[in-house]
Amino acid sequence: MNPNRTPLTETRIQEALATLPGWTHRDDRLEKTYELADFREAVGFIVRLAFEADRMDHHPELTNIYNRVGVALQTHDAGNQVTEMDVQLARHIEKLAGERSSS
Repeated sequence: MNPNRTPLTETRIQEALATLPGWTHRDDRLEKTYELADFREAVGFIVRLAFEADRMDHHPELTNIYNRVGVALQTHDAGNQVTEMDVQLARHIEKLAGERSSS
């Protein structure tokens, strides 16, 4: 996978956000916080997310406070702006979150 690393326009970012429930665009980043059942589930979610991010050669900013996982996406080699790579990773994270909630 080699998604485009060209910064997206504000219009394109807003179009992407329309398909990413709960995600926001702030400070040149796509952001979302997930609330999981407990600490163990939160850490497991981070690990699954990390495998996909690494596969994409993408390294998001992650925070974890007990059962909450914060995700911030921007592409560092695109001047710390939002690119298609961020949108693709956000979509994959949403898929992981959906798998978690249906199990």
